[in-house]
Amino acid sequence: MDLNAEVDQLVRQSQTWIPLIMEYGSRVLLALLTLAVGWWIINKVSARLGKLVGLRNADLALQGFISTLANIVLKVLLLVSVASMIGIETTSFVAAIGAAGLAIGLALQGSLANFAGGVLILMFRPFRIGDWIEAQGVAGTVDSIQIFHTVLRTGDNKTVIMPNGSLSNGIITNTNRQPTRKVVFDVGVDYEADLQKARNVLLDLAKDPRVLADPAPQAVVATLGDSSITVSLRLWTKTSDYWDVMFMLNEHARDRLKAEGIDIPFPQRVIRVVQETAVQ
Repeated sequence: MDLNAEVDQLVRQSQTWIPLIMEYGSRVLLALLTLAVGWWIINKVSARLGKLVGLRNADLALQGFISTLANIVLKVLLLVSVASMIGIETTSFVAAIGAAGLAIGLALQGSLANFAGGVLILMFRPFRIGDWIEAQGVAGTVDSIQIFHTVLRTGDNKTVIMPNGSLSNGIITNTNRQPTRKVVFDVGVDYEADLQKARNVLLDLAKDPRVLADPAPQAVVATLGDSSITVSLRLWTKTSDYWDVMFMLNEHARDRLKAEGIDIPFPQRVIRVVQETAVQ
């Protein structure tokens, strides 16, 4: 009797447990299957996203960052969905994530601005590594572009770290973006000098293999100053040859002009002294 009673009790209990096991077991199996398949799909999608960003010639750092960020966000959403499938209340969980995100965002406002600036710089590429740029009152060669800052190396070999937030929102002068640059070389000559001869001397200096023939070099009278006439030589050269050509002109212009009898005057000031006659 006792054995039969125990069997009957076990059967009655199994009739209650089995539906619960079937219901929650199927949910758990479906959730695990969703988790496995979703995890695999997210890895594929994030990798594909990185390749799509690479097709836009984006920086490698940006490719990796966007791929990783998309991977993390999608996996967090997947985990929330799986928890909801099992029956876990996710409303408070999502609210906690939102509150934490808001608190972190308020605490890291400056860093987030630099992060956004870094993403914009890496996507739109106003400059590249190796370019000489002028921005925020600093000029230098771009050594590296990071997510939060850009590293410049100045002409005297100083390292300058610039936040990407201010860099992306300010004016940037990139001297390496264009393949050619215009050289404007001004020299002051005496008012008694032969201007045509001075122009010919400067044009003769422009007969250098580094000077481009098209557009052709020009020598013009630019301004009439207080103590000299400014003759301006204007020519085009490759960007990589800009400073070499400028240094060459500075080195030879004085000697060539002097050999032709053309003086480069010092600044002068005429002072008129008026003496008044004393009234008797």
